[in-house]
Amino acid sequence: MASKKRSRVQHHQGHRKRAAVDNTGVIPQLAKAAREVEAAAVRGRISPANRTKFQVVALLMREERARLKTSADVSDSERNESMKRLDGLAAILAKTAARDTSLIDLLKAEAPTTPQARALRKQMLFAGGVDMVVDDEPTPEPEPIVAKLPEAIRERQVLPTSVKTRVRSSPFLAPKLENLRPHIPHYSRLHDWELLGPILKAFETGAGGGAASMELPQPPRFDRVAPAGRELMPHQAALVESVRQGHRQFLLADEPGLGKTAQSVLAASVADAYPLLCVVPNVVKTNWAQEVERWTPGRRATVISGDGEDVDAFADVFIVNYEILDRHIGWLRRIGFRGMVVDEAHFIKNLQSQRSRLVMELANSIRAHVPGDEPLLMALTGTPLINDVEDFRAIWQFLGWVEASGNESGVEFRPSQELLDRLDATGLVPSDPGFLAAARRAVIDMGIVRRRKIDVATSLPSKRIIDMPIELDTEEGASIRRAEQLLVARLLARYDRMLAAADLAPGTIDLARIRMLARHEVEESKASSSGDSIFKMLHRIGVAKSQLAAEYAAQLAHSVGKVVYFAKHVEAMDRAEATFAAEGVRSVSIRGDQSTAARDRAIEAFQTDPEVQVIVCSLMAAGVGINLQVASDVVLAELSWTAAEQTQAIDRVHRIGQEAPVTAWRILASQTIDGHVAELIDSKQGLAARALEGTDAGEQLSDDIQVEALVQLVLEGLQKRR
Repeated sequence: MASKKRSRVQHHQGHRKRAAVDNTGVIPQLAKAAREVEAAAVRGRISPANRTKFQVVALLMREERARLKTSADVSDSERNESMKRLDGLAAILAKTAARDTSLIDLLKAEAPTTPQARALRKQMLFAGGVDMVVDDEPTPEPEPIVAKLPEAIRERQVLPTSVKTRVRSSPFLAPKLENLRPHIPHYSRLHDWELLGPILKAFETGAGGGAASMELPQPPRFDRVAPAGRELMPHQAALVESVRQGHRQFLLADEPGLGKTAQSVLAASVADAYPLLCVVPNVVKTNWAQEVERWTPGRRATVISGDGEDVDAFADVFIVNYEILDRHIGWLRRIGFRGMVVDEAHFIKNLQSQRSRLVMELANSIRAHVPGDEPLLMALTGTPLINDVEDFRAIWQFLGWVEASGNESGVEFRPSQELLDRLDATGLVPSDPGFLAAARRAVIDMGIVRRRKIDVATSLPSKRIIDMPIELDTEEGASIRRAEQLLVARLLARYDRMLAAADLAPGTIDLARIRMLARHEVEESKASSSGDSIFKMLHRIGVAKSQLAAEYAAQLAHSVGKVVYFAKHVEAMDRAEATFAAEGVRSVSIRGDQSTAARDRAIEAFQTDPEVQVIVCSLMAAGVGINLQVASDVVLAELSWTAAEQTQAIDRVHRIGQEAPVTAWRILASQTIDGHVAELIDSKQGLAARALEGTDAGEQLSDDIQVEALVQLVLEGLQKRR
């Protein structure tokens, strides 16, 4: 009996001794939590709460080891004993992770923590006797591929004066709490699979078939979005309706000529995604500004050029070209954009390039600006793939569908949480037969929209002329504008003398006399080679814009295949061919000095050789008598003096047997006489329609285009004097 009593006493004494060790400090709390997670793993049910508990145990074990190694308040025997117990806990975690391999990533020191994990860490420390627990800063995400801006870029930053006022006046935007969702790690059957490779393969092979275009809602019966006097085509209205219903990320890959710019401008209006940032090629900056005014007349657009001295920082839409992003990214990140459009998005395909890094940096800043807000992000391109399917990575990263982390030594891409959830919902893994088709569909439904002209042919006219204004912002362009100003000044001086001779008041507008003056100027110009004659002026403008026109034609060639490029002057054709060669676009040409055999070889190559993407044609030599209907896109780099020549050029493509709608892109130099000439050509076409087809296009001008172009310049000069 005494022996039993003694044994019982010894047992209780031993128990009390172990309790003093087991139940004091943080380690017992970790052991309890580790055993709970282990039991859940044995049952095969690791809940999100247990995953969080597993991560916190691993985190606190690392902290406790570090504390024990450096603390002077711990004896050697206590340190050794605690280290043994931590080793035992590590073994438990290892066995648990072996049962569920998705837990392995949570053991990593750099694994991101959630608010729930940080709260649990605080509770466990408090339970372990740590009375004061200071919340740690959230564990930073892995270093993004768009790391800090290089010193060279920081040194080039500019800050327009008006931007300072805009930034100071920007209101504080509260987070949208109803949209905030804490990221809770959860089990995914795809966790251990490499996913991006199979997804890219699915697009490369066209797995599942069908067009790469998400299902869009039916367009509304009545167009309540476009401004008065304009109307959206059904395919445009369908995308805008999708935005109205809440979709916010799009890879809009419509073929050129289907109005991607208009769709983007109206999408921003419907989503109220202002201020809106548009990153575009230099050649289309002016066109973007005009499209904003055309489709959303109540919104102001500002075009960023050079160092941005003329920027309207209180505009609704900011338009900047890729080449000057490095100078402006500093203040662009601070404006607080709620939407971003990247035009010709294949320009960012090289993720190591500076332009790509800057675009990603801007997109990241927009996503982070208002927590819980979902900004409008649109990547526009008729050429989503330039070299291979890998080019998709950059566009998907911009849209937030994939995430990239790493540094110069290596970059890891992984699906975003939303895409991973969509892939999870398929119930398939990459080894399953139907995974590629399901994965391709999942990505398409994230927001890929692709329509071809032939797909929407019933909504399009058979032939359209689209004006593409460009800015001649080079020294050559400035020289042309100065010459035009000298021409106007000379004409106004002559007109003043005419008024004085007729004893008329200065500034009197007498159209008969102005037209007489203009006709006299045209006659003199025909016999003169002076630099400020109207003929010399159009020659210089045509040559100056030929490179930009060729760059645009090269973009079209990458997007739609064959393109017919028309120019008037030999110098313009030479520049165009040099540009095509630099862009890697193979071209042939038809010129007036060619032999018949050389001409036939060029036409045959364009018609039959898939490697020949552009044919450069002289307006005079190739405007009649040839068939180029293998193409459906025409670039008019220079303007003719007659409407008939323009029509004949377009009709080399718009012929019997042409199955696709034909689009003619007319390149116009902004702020020059070019615009007046284009308007007059259009008026002459209206006159031809009345004369030959009996249509009533209203009263039209009948004088020569050269004369009327000069009349317009004089009238503008008189208006500026007032």
